[in-house]
Amino acid sequence: MSHPHPELGPPPKLPQGGLRVTPLGGLGEIGRNMTVFEFDGRLLIVDCGVLFPEEEQPGIDLILPDFTSIRDRLDDIEGIVLTHGHEDHIGAVPYLLREKPDIPLIGSKLTLALIEAKLQEHRIRPYTLEVKEGDRENLGVFDCEFIAVNHSIPDALAVAIRTPAGLVVATGDFKMDQLPMDNRLTDLHAFARLSEEGIDLLLSDSTNAEVPGFVPPERDISNVIRGVFAGAQRRIIVASFASHVHRIQQVLDAAHEYGRRVAFVGRSMVRNMGIARDLGYLRVPQGLVVDVKTLDDLPDDEVVLVCTGSQGEPMAALSRMANRDHQIRIVPGDTVILASSLIPGNENAVYRVINGLTRWGANVVHKGNAKVHVSGHASAGELLYFYNICKPKNLMPVHGEWRHLRANAELGAMTGVPKDRIVIAEDGVVVDLIDGKARISGKVQAGYVYVDGLSVGDVTETSLKDRRILGEEGIISVYVVVDSTTGKVVSGPNIQARGSGIEDSAFTAVLPKIEEAIARAAADGVAEPHQIQQLIRRAVGKWVSDGYRRRPMILPVVVEV
Repeated sequence: MSHPHPELGPPPKLPQGGLRVTPLGGLGEIGRNMTVFEFDGRLLIVDCGVLFPEEEQPGIDLILPDFTSIRDRLDDIEGIVLTHGHEDHIGAVPYLLREKPDIPLIGSKLTLALIEAKLQEHRIRPYTLEVKEGDRENLGVFDCEFIAVNHSIPDALAVAIRTPAGLVVATGDFKMDQLPMDNRLTDLHAFARLSEEGIDLLLSDSTNAEVPGFVPPERDISNVIRGVFAGAQRRIIVASFASHVHRIQQVLDAAHEYGRRVAFVGRSMVRNMGIARDLGYLRVPQGLVVDVKTLDDLPDDEVVLVCTGSQGEPMAALSRMANRDHQIRIVPGDTVILASSLIPGNENAVYRVINGLTRWGANVVHKGNAKVHVSGHASAGELLYFYNICKPKNLMPVHGEWRHLRANAELGAMTGVPKDRIVIAEDGVVVDLIDGKARISGKVQAGYVYVDGLSVGDVTETSLKDRRILGEEGIISVYVVVDSTTGKVVSGPNIQARGSGIEDSAFTAVLPKIEEAIARAAADGVAEPHQIQQLIRRAVGKWVSDGYRRRPMILPVVVEV
């Protein structure tokens, strides 16, 4: 198995007749999925998603793929193929289209409807091409065939890309549920047909590669949800992804059966479910869904709220309910269902929300204590089955953390893919398919691009380090006025501290040390304010470290008069 090396340099020019594959996100992480294919000077992008921030990225709203390597080649892009409508596959599209709004978007009906609604908020009207399973489209030099796959959102597609360099298949996110809610099976016949043609490179979903066996059918969840509804005494609050149409359908069916009304809470939930209903993907009995404002007029045992926040996102509705920061107040006897799995890295945030809800008296039903969710990604048994059908000549695991990619590679090897033809890459690592063999040829820039409010890319790792220090250790500000001629202190030092955990009165002890440092600088002829600031920072930093074993941010301000 080949794998990236930290010393990789920029890739050489792509040889004539070769196909280049550059993942700009989704490898070594769950999210930010984006892969660039290059042939004969033209580019095709598959997916363009976001990654959601973790605790060590305070203040960040979203994390985007890094477009640097394609920024001066936007005119070469034939289109962006979107495999399905989850945020980790479509969420970054508006930010790429800001740079070139006329890049065509190719996807299924629901996927395009979801991205068009998102782009409307960004005031971008995209060029779109709607496709469905079985369709085949020429996107410039790329001959693309679309294949039905089953996932936790309707209308998901895999894409087979044909060029003279060979046939490449990108699965997108998929599983092989044999009893799907919408009766839309992963088209194994199509994959078998492609296998007969010869799949030169397979890019395969890795998320559940460590999980043995097969993913249970979605239909198994219905009876569990009905059981929760049967036993609930007061309101039922369901938290789910805003795009999980199948799960919301199961909730609507149970609510209808038990005589409850349903209200959607949260802008994205209201928008997405409205789209799914209008397009016929969500079946809503007449009068079942009501406006959240009308719920006060209904008895608690006739109410169901469907909201976002199943991953513990701080600003989502459920987290705000847990923190008593939402108009909907949790009361003893309410039932809360977290109808999703935990995205790796979100565990602490989710359990914090569960604890908050439990504190206010809610009965919280989640994957840990009831079967209220099944994954949308193929487990190891399904992947083995899939590889035996596809028989890829080269395999590149995608969509997963390192442990998932490695486990997926092992599964491929077990089914007979030669180890020297299994490529474990990471974001930015360039893989070339030349003469039927995939190999790593270099690396391009593929760092995190942070969205913070209206700012895109302005926040750096240094900024985040400063935020972490401020959040964990606090800040100490030191104000001093010095005589510009003599360098002696005219006023101060005055000290203000926030979040340092040190009593204000304690700073009296460090004032002589600051004055001594300034006096020594004056005696040595040091008059530059920046140099004096450094001396103050060192004096205060040593005092805090020695006395308190803390390392707050120290901000000296020196004013000359």
